[in-house]
Amino acid sequence: MLPQDPIILLSYVNTKLRDDYDSLDELCADLDADREELVRRLEAVGYTYDEDKNRFL
Repeated sequence: MLPQDPIILLSYVNTKLRDDYDSLDELCADLDADREELVRRLEAVGYTYDEDKNRFL
């Protein structure tokens, strides 16, 4: 289960992307997470996914 707090979610997801996954799609598939919902939740606090850097900025 992904963290509910958006800032903790940001930290968690970026750490996972850095350490364990080559893409957001791979992370979502492995964690059974809805990509659109995840992106929406982080965009709500001002972060967008940068595919080239494989992280939310």
